[in-house]
Amino acid sequence: MRTRRLPYPHRAVAVRRRQRAMLAAGLFAAAFATVVMRLFVIATEAQQVATTAPVRSAATTLTRADIVDRDGRLLATEVPVDALYADARHIWDPKEAAAALVSILPELDEASLERKLSSGLAFVWIKRDLTPAQYAQVRSLGIAGLGVRRETKRVYPVGRTAAHVVGFVDIDNRGLAGVERALDQRLRDPARGGAPLTLSLDLRVQHVVADELAAASEEFRAVGATGIVLDVHSGEVLAMASVPDFDPNHPADSPAETRFNRATLGVYEMGSTFKTFTTAMALDAGVVTIRDGFDASQPIRIGRFTISDYHPEARWLSVPEIFQYSSNIGSARMAMATGPERQRAYLSRFGLLSAPAIEIAEVAPPLLPPQWGPVETMTISFGHGLAVSPLQTATAMAAMVNGGLMIPPTILKRSPEGPVRAKRVISEDVSASMRTLLRLVVSEGTGGKADVIGYPVGGKTGTAEKAQGGRYARKALLSSFVGVFPALQPRYLVLVLLDEPQPTAETHGYATGGWTAAPTCGRIIARIAPMLGLIPEDQAVAGPSDGPQIAVVNDQ
Repeated sequence: MRTRRLPYPHRAVAVRRRQRAMLAAGLFAAAFATVVMRLFVIATEAQQVATTAPVRSAATTLTRADIVDRDGRLLATEVPVDALYADARHIWDPKEAAAALVSILPELDEASLERKLSSGLAFVWIKRDLTPAQYAQVRSLGIAGLGVRRETKRVYPVGRTAAHVVGFVDIDNRGLAGVERALDQRLRDPARGGAPLTLSLDLRVQHVVADELAAASEEFRAVGATGIVLDVHSGEVLAMASVPDFDPNHPADSPAETRFNRATLGVYEMGSTFKTFTTAMALDAGVVTIRDGFDASQPIRIGRFTISDYHPEARWLSVPEIFQYSSNIGSARMAMATGPERQRAYLSRFGLLSAPAIEIAEVAPPLLPPQWGPVETMTISFGHGLAVSPLQTATAMAAMVNGGLMIPPTILKRSPEGPVRAKRVISEDVSASMRTLLRLVVSEGTGGKADVIGYPVGGKTGTAEKAQGGRYARKALLSSFVGVFPALQPRYLVLVLLDEPQPTAETHGYATGGWTAAPTCGRIIARIAPMLGLIPEDQAVAGPSDGPQIAVVNDQ
């Protein structure tokens, strides 16, 4: 059977119809494929966004090394936390989402959150540091566009106890205060391989100092206080506390003044503690001997100034008596015998005329007098006219009793193998004399309330009127005591300073260093001496010293 062919015009029409049908089919297939692909992409993105909210991302690598005390007790570390964010491009109903989130996170501002979720931005923070309960509740919302990122948060397990030393970080783990700030790069250094940073602090001793300072501040209604415990042979700071204090886990929750480190950032006229330096320099310079003395029978009048004694003996006083009775008149005459230039040179050698170098960010330089003439020489001799930090005072006092060696202070634990670099500032003989005089102050002078049974204490009281409005306020005192123990072979030094202590019935109306700071120091020593392995004097057996090796440089 033969196939009948269509006439030519009809064949052309059929071909065109078939071509159009094929083109339409191709276009439809392409459109269908495009729609399918787009739906696949949208579904994939939606699944990613939807699953990011309830599922934590992988934990991030720790960014800061731990900080530990000298025996490995944890002072600062990092813990994993969840941080909530949003891809605002995928938030379908910003108003509804904001309301739902605020019901779980009431600290957020709903209007501000709604604006964030309506911004169309690919990434906006909602809340960092979610609690586990908050994470579970956010997950249950099932809001597409939310995500949870695993981060690390710096935490301080001992809270306030060492806050001013350790410091704290910001929300991005950058150091803002204390060791965290001063050694920020070192703590971030990946080359450390996760090794912790070991401080010289002894957490047990730190706790005692903080506890006793808080108790003394409450007892004497002081506006503040600070305390330091120093190893006089290594320069290591075993404790450093400042009151009032703060919680480094939540530093913004406390007033700004609580973050002020009185031990290193505060500078004060330290009063009669400076008589230690005056006596030492006069003996070392050879202008007096321990058997000499000065006339303290009458006040000294120079220009419009009068220098008198708090409890005048009104007679000639030997050098030990000047120190024992804390005579301003005798100290002033001793300083004038030494001379302004030598006084300034010695105080510089003692580290009292420049800011101390220590691994803490908050360090203040001393306040020096604008000129250094006879009046300044006399007033500085008994601790007025020159303001220094308690850390400077403690470091200089350590040199007076450790054999005459100035050892830079440190907040880092020193290696027992490496020698400690030191500079001689007074002779060993003068240092021995100063140990005897400091013991005399406690056994027979103004520091008696600092003594501890079994652990004889040597030390010096200090009381200075605070400068307010260009003049001294008689009732605003800075009362201090610097004690060393055991007195004649000191291992450790304790400094206590109370800012504006008030008298009590027990102090018979006095708020001076001997009545306030000295007993506080004594309580600290009584608690920490056994912790530090010291045997009570009546049980002690003489033996070789276990102190560090000392390398004397630039011997003077």
